[in-house]
Amino acid sequence: MSVASTGDARAMNILRELNEAEAELVGKTVVLTDGKAGTIDRVFLDDEHGLRISVMTVAGRFRR
Repeated sequence: MSVASTGDARAMNILRELNEAEAELVGKTVVLTDGKAGTIDRVFLDDEHGLRISVMTVAGRFRR
């Protein structure tokens, strides 16, 4: 297996896992450590933090 195809395979695995996490988590109710409650609005990848989750609370959008 070449380096390029290994990188492609890893990228596809990351995207597959992201899609599975999104399907599993979006719309679920959560309670944050500060006591705020809401629903998971979005799951996405960030260059600096990796997996990020956006939560919609009563007061508005909150990102972790």
